[in-house]
Amino acid sequence: MTFRPSLAFILLVLFLAMLWIAGGASRGDVLGQVIVRSVAWAVLVVVTLFVPKPMLRPERPVLVILLLALALPVLQLVPLPPAIWQALPGRALFAGAATALGEAQPWRPISTVPSATFNAAVSLVVPFTILILIGGLDETERRWLPSILLCLVSVSTLLALLQFSGSRFNNPLINDTVGQISASFANRNHLALFLAFGCLLAPIWAFIRSKPSAFRMVAALGMMVFFTLMILATGSRAGLLLAALALVIGPLMVWHALGKAMHRYPRWVLPAVIGGSAVTLALAVLTAISSNRAVSINRVFAASGGEDMRGRALPTVLDMISTYFPVGSGLGGFDPIFRIHEPMSLLKLTYFNHAHNDVLEIVLDAGLPGALLLAAAILWWAFASVRAWRSGSEALLARLGSTMIGLTIVASLFDYPARTPMIMAMLTVAASFLCRPDVAPERPALRAGG
Repeated sequence: MTFRPSLAFILLVLFLAMLWIAGGASRGDVLGQVIVRSVAWAVLVVVTLFVPKPMLRPERPVLVILLLALALPVLQLVPLPPAIWQALPGRALFAGAATALGEAQPWRPISTVPSATFNAAVSLVVPFTILILIGGLDETERRWLPSILLCLVSVSTLLALLQFSGSRFNNPLINDTVGQISASFANRNHLALFLAFGCLLAPIWAFIRSKPSAFRMVAALGMMVFFTLMILATGSRAGLLLAALALVIGPLMVWHALGKAMHRYPRWVLPAVIGGSAVTLALAVLTAISSNRAVSINRVFAASGGEDMRGRALPTVLDMISTYFPVGSGLGGFDPIFRIHEPMSLLKLTYFNHAHNDVLEIVLDAGLPGALLLAAAILWWAFASVRAWRSGSEALLARLGSTMIGLTIVASLFDYPARTPMIMAMLTVAASFLCRPDVAPERPALRAGG
């Protein structure tokens, strides 16, 4: 049967490709954000005019979480009377500014940096667009998504390899650092998470069909080794943990399918395949270390705790949380707010753009409402993940979605990957997978008379 993609599927593939090109940065002032958001709105217009109504009933939890996430910055932008906003914690400095100028206190919103909060609200057009497009796909098209995402990860790996070979590639659409291995992302930690996704996608791609071929299994192993080596080359220390988790959980997702595929061979073949794969990966990593190409491992031993700005700034971030809790300082405004509270001992030529712990930064920015929404989202992920892993060995896509979200949660404890449009899109696709634990691998069509 010939595969005929729907308009929603074509738009989704094109939008993902555009996000790969221009959606690798989190800053709101980079050129890529203009392209990403303009295309997202254009896609929504096309969907409204030409695509049938999306079926989002299974993805209702994701839609609710996105709507509540949008409500937070919108509410933070509502102007409040002076008597109310002056009573909010942490606003004394702003009240003193008007007093020093001899002016009456103006109406102000909860957000201390309204432009940054507005940018945070507008950025959500990306996950909304992805979710709506996914709602227009049929089950056959959904099973194509892991292959498409794997292609994007593979292209990023090749671009990272080009940078690793000495190319001074620079993407004018994002604020990347020339000389750093970050592919189409502005941050090497974001690339490391993206490559770790590849270590999860490769085994799913190999076993998504009812009868996996030996070529796919060997190719999947090769891609996992390649992705791991590039994570080592990025210099991302957090990427080491993400790679280790992905390399353990990835095979577990397809363990039953692997056993079925090896059932027609002698019993010793499966242990030999597992042992050979482990040895191949170990030799590749040891070769990278011995040739001084494992930059991530080198940075673990080279960096001391006192030199890591994340650790040095943590007491200040915790103090800021207590200052603005329970309403928060306003979404997206970490940089200017941190400069207000930054002690002399942390001053340097570069600026500290984020807390590098999105759990803490969400609590700082959004206060108690943000903490409750984050907790609710994590609880949904946990319960849905338990359901996915108990749904049977064929719920491969649901397990993939669960693990991709889990890796992003781990990465967010050290960085801020979910603030980039590309990772937003990957998370939305993963959440859609998790919402449908009954989506099984492709089954062969029944023959006539069978």
